[in-house]
Amino acid sequence: MSLICETAHLIIRRFTVQDAQFIVQLLNDKSFIRYIADKQVRSVADAENYLTNGPLASYHTHGFGLNMVLLKNATPRSINEPATPIGMCGLLKRPELSLPDLGFAFLPAFCGQAYAREAAAAVLSQAIQTYNLRTVLAVTKPDNLRSNALLLKLGFAFKDNISLYGAENKLYQYQTA
Repeated sequence: MSLICETAHLIIRRFTVQDAQFIVQLLNDKSFIRYIADKQVRSVADAENYLTNGPLASYHTHGFGLNMVLLKNATPRSINEPATPIGMCGLLKRPELSLPDLGFAFLPAFCGQAYAREAAAAVLSQAIQTYNLRTVLAVTKPDNLRSNALLLKLGFAFKDNISLYGAENKLYQYQTA
């Protein structure tokens, strides 16, 4: 396990291909499809391909990528179950954007409980320190009210409306001092 960071409630680590079953679940959630995209990941094999060509390739190329977010279990049933997968959070480097952007997605059962904010703040802090980033972007759909509000709480400022992958999006920017 390649630990990125740990918070009071969460463990954030790099994805592995063994996370494929969770990826199938997350990427087929209706809110993921609505607010992010339909990645056409329907099977474990599709998820392994997504992980290999997405986060794992990004780790190799950029040193960062989307990461698994796990909720620490208060009373793990075994040493192999210390945490529950609840989402993903990390930095992406899209060819369409000049700078890395923060991305996150969580299973609906774990939304509205401040886990996204906790994970995003930790990932952002870690990435700024590790990669000496002064500016980080974020992109959301205009009707994704929760994500837009979260970005503002994290200190991002609205910058512009942009077209990305054929859809209108809001572009936010986080600037360090």
